[in-house]
Amino acid sequence: MKQGRAKVVHKLPFTIKLFYQTTSFLTPLTHGVDTGSSTLGSAVTDPAGNVLYMAEVELRNDITTKMEKRASLRGFRRSRKTRYRPARWNNRGNSRRKDRITPSMTSKLDAHVREIRFVNSILPIAETILETGTFDPHALKNPEVLANVRLYQQGVNYGFANRKAYVLHRDRYTCQNCGGKSKDKRLHVHHIIFRENGGSDDAQNLLALCNTCHDGVHKGEIVLSLSGKKKGKLRAATQMNLIRSQLFKRLPAARETFGYITKEHRQRFNVEKTHAGDAVCIATEGHKPVLRVDDVLLKKCVNAGDYRQTMGLRSEKRIPTGKIMGFRKFDKVRYRGRHYFIKGRFSTGYAILMNIDGQRADLKPIPKFTGMTRIAARKSWVISQRTTASI
Repeated sequence: MKQGRAKVVHKLPFTIKLFYQTTSFLTPLTHGVDTGSSTLGSAVTDPAGNVLYMAEVELRNDITTKMEKRASLRGFRRSRKTRYRPARWNNRGNSRRKDRITPSMTSKLDAHVREIRFVNSILPIAETILETGTFDPHALKNPEVLANVRLYQQGVNYGFANRKAYVLHRDRYTCQNCGGKSKDKRLHVHHIIFRENGGSDDAQNLLALCNTCHDGVHKGEIVLSLSGKKKGKLRAATQMNLIRSQLFKRLPAARETFGYITKEHRQRFNVEKTHAGDAVCIATEGHKPVLRVDDVLLKKCVNAGDYRQTMGLRSEKRIPTGKIMGFRKFDKVRYRGRHYFIKGRFSTGYAILMNIDGQRADLKPIPKFTGMTRIAARKSWVISQRTTASI
């Protein structure tokens, strides 16, 4: 580099590019990817089992919340300033597009592809192996269906128009609170645990109430001494099914493996149960892994830019989204000999610093931009590393 025959391509992992021709011999490497809905593992090994690269990528799970908040703010603004406009419903062309993937799933898929392409850009990858899994949400939700084929094919709603019809039939078209004493013939299906509190739409969380008792429950005049059911956490299983199908559409040359194979290899060589450790076992394919690196890269996906322009009830305060004294949010900086990421900025020249987990650094006095050195500019992920003695 001092002779001008190479340049730095990446500081983390430290990678250089030569300006002159070298031998054409390249060792074919294998890239193992432990796919996931929250965190993915990535590792590269050679045919002898030497581990040359390890990384864990934390995916974004905040997109749905942010979009719901944005929708509420836009609806509030529309009701305040443009009441004369007619209501808009099914006029979004993107929402009606065929084979559309939601923004949250698009982000997760892009993160998988971004990591695979990044590894291919710095190492001679000959083969990519993806550990995937297919999940049956119905069987996860009702384990008893696996032992009863008829129940699997004909669920609890079989023979009824919908879940409401089933619950009314189950409760014999009778109010489960007063037993018909109110003489109110109009029946409702009530959520024992309210949906706003995470209540499920399963029959275990529903019961028939007459209109009088139903109104009394929601007004707080009647308290039901019943235990309901919250929503099952099957979102990750559904996401993994989609990630599997979409990844092989984008990466048709990749090969597939499964979790039970990875588990056998991990237990055989006593590898720690981590995403990076699973990726190592995927890439080695039964060979004993030998560490040739000391660090595991930690990557956390973040939004590529700041899209909120204003703040305040009437958007009266402008938010600076560009650089302040040469620094942006999520820039990696060196301060007092340690590395941090910028969490917040003040136009007066101060900044709030954090680690890769988002925890604020307890620094006093508040750091000033003049005492920082920018190491890496903001990208779609922030990168750190963790030293590992073994896997």
